[in-house]
Amino acid sequence: MKIKTLVTALAVSALSITSAAADILDTIKERGTLVVGVKADYKPYGFLDTSGAIIGIEPDLAKDVADKLGVAIEYVPVVSSNRMQFLEQGKIDLMIATMTDKPDRRKVVLIPDPNYYSSGTNILALKSLELKEWEDLRGKPVCGIQGAFYNKATSQNYGAEIVAFKGTAEAYAALRGGNCAAFVYDDSAIVAKAADPDWSEYEMPLKTIDDAPWGLAVALGEQNFGDMMGEMIIDWHKTGRILELETKWGVENTPFALAMHDKYK
Repeated sequence: MKIKTLVTALAVSALSITSAAADILDTIKERGTLVVGVKADYKPYGFLDTSGAIIGIEPDLAKDVADKLGVAIEYVPVVSSNRMQFLEQGKIDLMIATMTDKPDRRKVVLIPDPNYYSSGTNILALKSLELKEWEDLRGKPVCGIQGAFYNKATSQNYGAEIVAFKGTAEAYAALRGGNCAAFVYDDSAIVAKAADPDWSEYEMPLKTIDDAPWGLAVALGEQNFGDMMGEMIIDWHKTGRILELETKWGVENTPFALAMHDKYK
């Protein structure tokens, strides 16, 4: 009798979880707004325009999702140290925020397949430092972003002394202020920064390492929403939407985006 009761309880619990997962899309539609966590300090993937609005490649992708659901879009700025927590806490419905897809992160949030983007690790540094190898960072202070996985690798493998900041604005300011010899970050963002005339004295001098795919995410248990996002990612690759947005925002078409388009077209 006790076993039967336990099995029934587990079944009811499983049903409740399934229902909750199915409800998120209904909740978004009833609310009339999709709330998406995006970067606001990572040009051209998510950044502020002169009016203070968040724009860029990932906000455009988020708008595609809102349009599919027939709702308005609300952008919530996130950083590496809080983006997954915002999903866990229900502050956002969806996160598209330059997050590298790592196994440990899949235990915290639901990352749909396939991945939508990819980047590697590199540094931004003064040309006058003439940095050539990763080993050249040994013993030097290097700016980083709190929560970025490559901080540990840059420190342990190459002996850099990481000075971590909450956001990129602080890291860039510290770099320009001479508090760091370099800023370790995603090469996709560094390429854009190095091309900025205001940063003409800086370069991305090293060979990119740890190329890794990016994953967008929904909260754990939101399988319906996750499945829908997986289908949308495939469609973005199939139609060339990612390539189109790279071109729109001044990014040279990346090998990953080209390969994924070839795979799904």
